[in-house]
Amino acid sequence: MNGIKEEAPVQVIVVGAGPVGLWLAAELALAGVSTLVLERDEQRSPHSKALGLHPRTLEVLAMRGLARRFVAEGVPLPNWHFGMLERRLDFTGLGTPYPFMLAYPQVRTEELLERRARDLGVSILRGHSVTGLTQDDSSVTVEVAGADGTSTRTAQFVVGCDGAGSTVRKAAGIDFPGTDSTAYGFIGEVVLDDPPGTVVSTHNAAGALIALPLGGGRHRVTGFDPANQNAGDELTLEELRAITSRVTGTDYGMRDPSWLTRFGNATRHAATYRKDRVLLAGDAAHMHWPAGGVGLNVGVQDAMNLGWKLAAEVQGRATAGLLDSYHDERHPVGEALAEHTLAQGALITAITPDGQALRSLLNNLLASHPNLERALAEKLAALDITYTPSDPAAHPLVGTRAPATEPDSIIFSALQGGRPVLLDLSGGNRLGRAADSASAMGIETHPSPLAETGGPDWSGVGAAIIRPDGHVWRAVDGSPANLESAVMRSLDSLEATFAPRTG
Repeated sequence: MNGIKEEAPVQVIVVGAGPVGLWLAAELALAGVSTLVLERDEQRSPHSKALGLHPRTLEVLAMRGLARRFVAEGVPLPNWHFGMLERRLDFTGLGTPYPFMLAYPQVRTEELLERRARDLGVSILRGHSVTGLTQDDSSVTVEVAGADGTSTRTAQFVVGCDGAGSTVRKAAGIDFPGTDSTAYGFIGEVVLDDPPGTVVSTHNAAGALIALPLGGGRHRVTGFDPANQNAGDELTLEELRAITSRVTGTDYGMRDPSWLTRFGNATRHAATYRKDRVLLAGDAAHMHWPAGGVGLNVGVQDAMNLGWKLAAEVQGRATAGLLDSYHDERHPVGEALAEHTLAQGALITAITPDGQALRSLLNNLLASHPNLERALAEKLAALDITYTPSDPAAHPLVGTRAPATEPDSIIFSALQGGRPVLLDLSGGNRLGRAADSASAMGIETHPSPLAETGGPDWSGVGAAIIRPDGHVWRAVDGSPANLESAVMRSLDSLEATFAPRTG
């Protein structure tokens, strides 16, 4: 084939070994899918674009038994900013075992997720760039360039987790509409000889700036400098010192930069997350201003939604429309992401008198309206995500996030194998044959106190089937005498999607 070497096929190829690609690959391998990750860079970047894990992402990690490691190493921050408003959003009252933003560098997140993926049998090839792809009714073939020459790899599906400039997205012909950058921020990682005692967040007519510790004496200084909006100018230490002094009154003894860069507010969103046998996740699907540190988090949550569905499709056990539901459920999340990051960017760049007035108004509203503050906190934390069921007659809980109040919640422990869970909330072991049927489908039954801890919406529920990503798949009220038969019907509606795996 014109000197291009053909390699052995696998079931799924994931392009990109960032947090999104690594998490997706691990999810597929957990389900028994042979998975190959192709990454263009020879080495992991030493720079952490993302510095935090939000509550829902920590819940995702907890569902696979990983959250404790991250929490033990990270720094919990009980509140976080929205658009750098002075009134920070309080996470402490949110209904989650992880009511904080966990300060945790992306480079370390990638180390731990790569270790998990490799432990599950994922093959990861670094220094291998995907340069194009073709697909037919049964497979996708990617062209790969590496140090040992060019080759092709074939799989049933390919997932692009290769960032905003995604080669996979472009090669598949998926549109990426949106807006170009109109404002530019900056990032500098430096040593501060006279560091502030806490995280600094300052916004005034001179600009906007956040400074936070990275450990080892280094700090990240990031923000918006209205005095220099030329994206082509290389950020220098002298410029970083100047903007820091203008905004805060000091440069904190800044020296020894290890990373200086600019970023824009270009916002784009893939027209579809699936085109036949090609899918997208993370920044390949949505590009936005990095306000609030949401990008990595939304991407990992994309992967959590996609992994179990793609595994079911590959293994021939998916119900009709299951894989398409990935786009149906996550595309609206991407739309909301674009909206609120654009809104945050507008607040960050609002340095004019009218902009400052808007910021003051919003600060006062947040201070006097706790429900508004909580709503924004839930949005930033991704605890507000509910997937609309296709059946309008579905139980009101279907698509909602299954609640958990403690790190050792039954939800987290029961989902660690990546299989759905049947929760028996009847308090009287009333499921009978339904529990046996669930077991035959590879779905374990767990007694649960969720009826008491899940809030008023759960008060009358007798049983619920929880998806592998922690959302409610089916729910049955506990008051009818025929709870057993009602659960049986719910299990039948899932058909063979979670029949025991073979081979």
